Amino acid sequence: MPNNASAERRARSNIRKHLQNKSVKSRLKTLEKSYEDLLAAGKRDDAAVALRKVSSALDKAAKTGVIHRATASRKRSRLTLHMAVAK
Repeated sequence: MPNNASAERRARSNIRKHLQNKSVKSRLKTLEKSYEDLLAAGKRDDAAVALRKVSSALDKAAKTGVIHRATASRKRSRLTLHMAVAK
């Protein structure tokens, strides 16, 4: 329970930020899963397009602080490696 007005405002702000971050993370997971599904199905051209979308989304999430930049870099690297292995 907040004890003053600024603490109340901060609590409301934290709730809004939490919901936005949750939405972004959920979208990242969905994009990653669709990319992996395309690779598994052998659709390399579609997977290449999906990889660009995932990479872009990871960069944007890292830029806004939703995920750490090293996490975004690691995930991007591993997803790219999956593409190379699938050849």
